[in-house]
Amino acid sequence: MTSSKRCLLTCAVLLTALTARANPVLPATHTRQSYQLGVGPTQLLDTYLSQEKFHGTGFTFLSTTERYGSYVDYDNWRTLIQHQLSLSTADDRSGSRDELQGDYSFFVGRVRHWQAFTWHNYHNAVYVEAGAMLNGNLGFIYNTSNSNNPAQARLALNLMPVAAARAHVDLFKRRLEMRYELALPLVGVAFSPNYGQSYYEIFSLGNYDHNVVPTTFVSAPNFRQQITIDYKLWRNASLRIGYLGDYQQLRVNNLKSHVLHHRFMVGYVRSLTHTKPLKQK
Repeated sequence: MTSSKRCLLTCAVLLTALTARANPVLPATHTRQSYQLGVGPTQLLDTYLSQEKFHGTGFTFLSTTERYGSYVDYDNWRTLIQHQLSLSTADDRSGSRDELQGDYSFFVGRVRHWQAFTWHNYHNAVYVEAGAMLNGNLGFIYNTSNSNNPAQARLALNLMPVAAARAHVDLFKRRLEMRYELALPLVGVAFSPNYGQSYYEIFSLGNYDHNVVPTTFVSAPNFRQQITIDYKLWRNASLRIGYLGDYQQLRVNNLKSHVLHHRFMVGYVRSLTHTKPLKQK
């Protein structure tokens, strides 16, 4: 190699090193987003409005964002963000009275995952996950037959431990991911009128009567589970089918209510990868 070629090669190596030093790149941050729509049966009970149980059908839209692979903790931790919107109609046993129910739930949390075991030369694997989520819920139930106190507002905030299991396998030369997630409330607060108390008394007359109530898994035994199956269509997109069971229950102020959703879900998943240079001070 001639001296001129050695000089050019040395300059190229030094220039590459200086460029990398001036613009170091953060490890990739991965984001996975899913959008699902579901339909299924709903059961309603709110003794503030009626002693009867109402049965009907409802729809749910669920948006989920997972972020993982950050600069600090790489892919051991995931950030979960979920938006859930539900709307249901139901009637009583006689079919003469109807109720309309709707709610919006927001979930944000962090979960850590561990690899449980692998097979097929580490290509297929099972992971377990554990963490916690903060859940806020805002909703209503409207009874079309009541002239006095026809509606009940629902407002709650819960801290929920969450556990999940995830499996990655191949099927028909396509990547398949199966996941089960379970979340239960630990502690929280909820709004509820007291037995026999009207909303006029609370908001117009200002008669507070333990309307903001601390809750635990005993007084608010909520239960939320998801089963999803993702079938990879191409590199960054998958088809998702699954089941969502969302069971919201509350027993405070001598009142009892529950909203039970069973939804069969279908949706779309896309994966994104982000890299960016580290800013120099």
